[in-house]
Amino acid sequence: MENVKLQLSKELENYLGNKGEFSYFYPGMNILTSELYREQLKEALAFLKDDAKSFELYLDTIIVNMHTKIKKYKSSIYFENEKIKDIENQGYTIPFYVDEENNLYVLLGLLKADSL
Repeated sequence: MENVKLQLSKELENYLGNKGEFSYFYPGMNILTSELYREQLKEALAFLKDDAKSFELYLDTIIVNMHTKIKKYKSSIYFENEKIKDIENQGYTIPFYVDEENNLYVLLGLLKADSL
């Protein structure tokens, strides 16, 4: 779990320091994805094979609507920071940072629950 925390911390530091590559989840939305998130999503979809399409569609729905349910998400188990929360979905956890100042949500990673 220490390695996972280190990876997520690095992504957060990159975002806060305006380093790294962060892209919009969908153009025009206020949700950014880290490079780590994108890599881990590819791995998850490859692992899920036949269920990948339905997993991705359901995940998209959760992420697109996350801003409306922000209070429902608990603080992240990886950080002691109330601005970082976890979304749990189908055996995966998505830690995300709430950037209130810029009205952005930053997806830091996508972690399989049993790999922690």
